[in-house]
Amino acid sequence: MPTKLAAVAIGGNSLILDPKHPDVTNQWDAVRVTCEHIAEMIAEGWNVIITHGNGPQVGYILRRSELAAHEVHPVPLDIIVADTQGSIGYMVQQSLDNALRKRGINRTIVTIVTQVRVDESDPAFKNPNKPIGGFMTEEEARRYEKEGWSVVEDAGRGWRRVVASPKPLMIQEINAIRALIMSDYIVISVGGGGIPVVRDEHGELRGTYAVIDKDRASSLIAQVLRADLFIISTGVEKVAINFNKPDQQFLDQMTLHEAQKYMAEGHFAPGSMLPKIEAAVEFVKMGGPVAVITDPPNLARALRGETGTRIIP
Repeated sequence: MPTKLAAVAIGGNSLILDPKHPDVTNQWDAVRVTCEHIAEMIAEGWNVIITHGNGPQVGYILRRSELAAHEVHPVPLDIIVADTQGSIGYMVQQSLDNALRKRGINRTIVTIVTQVRVDESDPAFKNPNKPIGGFMTEEEARRYEKEGWSVVEDAGRGWRRVVASPKPLMIQEINAIRALIMSDYIVISVGGGGIPVVRDEHGELRGTYAVIDKDRASSLIAQVLRADLFIISTGVEKVAINFNKPDQQFLDQMTLHEAQKYMAEGHFAPGSMLPKIEAAVEFVKMGGPVAVITDPPNLARALRGETGTRIIP
């Protein structure tokens, strides 16, 4: 059994390569490409736990639900997150199984519908800032704002809807996830950051209207499972400071101290790179050996230290 465990976080946007073509056929193509690179990791001796984003997919389902509200019941946000855990998990399971079989590797891959506990008094509920759905023009965003949406301009890429994003505290199914990994299964977990749940006054779990940041939940599961590596797959090969400026500089490596300094200086955009850096920092701060940020085509190369940005103690 492989002894090295990597937590691999796939971005929801990297499953939709072209925002103009977000349909399911194109999502399949993107998932298959990403799974080829994860299969390379497994072939090189890593065991993996896979997490994934779902921001665009959640936004599309939410909009579909709103458009159909005159005919069918609305779908609550926690149920939508559960739906995307199932649908994206299925796509990753099938694509990774096919990629591994091509390499003569026979492993069972499972998706766990994962609930993640949050605090109902988390200040995030009063300050929605987690972007979901596709990009819009400002004109479209202002129109939806009149319908009651919260909207923000997202890192120079366009306008998006935002919802509350409370801090993940505990993964409800962690014992099952750990048992499956120890039994040599490849596990897909905390999809979309996990289904946000709180304990009500009777001590019962209940879903809540929010989306947990996928990178924060992925960092949490990597910490709890004591992963040897936390790798965040995103839209860029390396992290840059002074991004999109004349003195832009790509980074091969950052120490914990350097990463915290760059964050304080405002180098990373909220809603895009900042949560990834925060998640990587949290993993390393809590004893993780190394975190890596890169794009899907460079996963295997980044593991060998040939590219990507490494965050080290």
